[in-house]
Amino acid sequence: MKLSNEIKTAILVLSGILMFIVGFSYLKSNNIFSSDRTFFAIYDDIEGVSVGTPVTVSGFNVGSIQDISFYQNTMNILVKFRVENKVKFSKNSVAQIYETGLIGGKALAILPNNGPLAQSGDTLRSSVAPGLTELVNDKLSPLQEKIESTFVSADSLLKNINNVLDINSQNQIKESFSQLSDLAINLKESAENLNSIINSNEIKINDIVSNVDNFSSNFSSLSNSFSDVELIIGNLTKTSNNLNSIIDEISSGDGTFNQLIYDDSMIKSLNEASNNLNLLMEDLRLNPKRYVHFSLFGKKNKEYQTKK
Repeated sequence: MKLSNEIKTAILVLSGILMFIVGFSYLKSNNIFSSDRTFFAIYDDIEGVSVGTPVTVSGFNVGSIQDISFYQNTMNILVKFRVENKVKFSKNSVAQIYETGLIGGKALAILPNNGPLAQSGDTLRSSVAPGLTELVNDKLSPLQEKIESTFVSADSLLKNINNVLDINSQNQIKESFSQLSDLAINLKESAENLNSIINSNEIKINDIVSNVDNFSSNFSSLSNSFSDVELIIGNLTKTSNNLNSIIDEISSGDGTFNQLIYDDSMIKSLNEASNNLNLLMEDLRLNPKRYVHFSLFGKKNKEYQTKK
């Protein structure tokens, strides 16, 4: 079958129109070979979003923005976007504009929420995620205020220092530093003198150290004999306790020794016995025959007469 030139021309024109439609849809990020749904969202500021901006769910591209226009003669912006039918989410979901990277590219993300499924033509709630610049500004603004207050405080402090450090104060500070320098020099000289003294008396210092070591060893041996001293102290303690018990018995009034100390009747008896003994010895000396004699004829003994 041979086609005429008119039919070939018509087929070529229709192919061109179809390719134009497909290319235009591709440039608008619309896939004409997949079924999708259309949704709307209203914003105060779209942060530079344009037609063809991708629409994502959890970072996955599921559609694109189709149209942007003012909403009912107001300054609000109406955004129309499409989402593939296979992606399901509720009508309570949020259409949020966010930055895709540091370069500043924008995208629209669907943040799913619980609720009934969204239908084509529904208007979703909108929000704009703060960009990197806004976050940096939010963080830097308090820091900037602190830095400014710090500079103000530093400036006032410097003014106060300038008021305090007049010419006389500056001269006094210079003089103080000069005295510190002289003190450092004197300390250095003292250290050098001390080193020379130590070097010249090194032998004596070594002898002192050895004597200290000997004293330490002697003290250690002396400490070993403390056990004997403790034993002696124990014995003395026992003796002291015994003496205390004896003194207590004497003080209580029992025994002969107590009578000897506290009762003079025993002293009197002893004195009388001593006097009688002296008289007996005196009589024995003067009259020995009364006590020692030999009688062959039975001579009677003389009666004892008390000496007056």
